[in-house]
Formats: sequence, C-alpha cells, structure tokens
Amino acid sequence: MAIKCERIYTKPADLNGYRVLVDRLWPRGISKVTAQLASWEKEMGPTTDLRKWFNHDPEKFPEFKKRYLAEIEANEALPAFLNLITEQLSEQDIILLYGAKDEEHNQAIILKEFLLKHLADRVPAERLTDSGH
Repeated sequence: MAIKCERIYTKPADLNGYRVLVDRLWPRGISKVTAQLASWEKEMGPTTDLRKWFNHDPEKFPEFKKRYLAEIEANEALPAFLNLITEQLSEQDIILLYGAKDEEHNQAIILKEFLLKHLADRVPAERLTDSGH
C-alpha cells in the first residue's frame, strides 16, 4: 500500500484509497460530495499561527517543516491518527489531500514523510511504499 499526496482542487487522480483531508480549514468552493473524503483530520494540519506565518512562502519552507514536525510530535491527536492510518494501510492506499496551490511546499508532503518514517515499525515494509506526490 502507498501513501500519496493530492491537491483537493485537482480532479481526483485516485479514488481507490482512503482519502483524508489534512487541512484545518475546509477548502473554498469544494463541496463535501465533490471531495469524496473518507475522513477530515483537521487537527493534524498546522496550527493557524504557523499556517499564517508560513503564508505559502517557499523560502520559509525549511523552517515551516521544522516547526510543523514539532507540532505533529506534540499533537494529542497523533496516536489516534497513526492508528487510523495504520489500519487503513492494511487494506488500501492513503491519499493525503490538501488545498495549497504549491504541490512541493505544503504540510501534506511533510506529513507523508513523517508517516513513512513513523509507520515503518507498524506496517510491513512490503506494504508501505512512497509513491511520490
């Protein structure tokens, strides 16, 4: 099984998987039907303060990544989120959905990297692949 990232505003590339939105804010102009979500894990998105500070500035991305990883580690919702992702990965791909325009500098990319690293001891290696964005 793979963990993928997909921009919610693009036509779904893959509906075969557990589609989870990882933004704190609901994406403008997207209906709940159009999103075809399995779950909205808003508490796993960056805090409002961090999101506003970053303001999608690629030059701030290295520092944003550092700060967001610290938020993830301290997040009370993390254990339940890891359990959810582990459970779903046993049956299907995970598709992390995000609203940012920048497909290389966003929280979903960071969260995916975090998951690949932290699930390595929970999910057999042959079941956990990195499928790019």
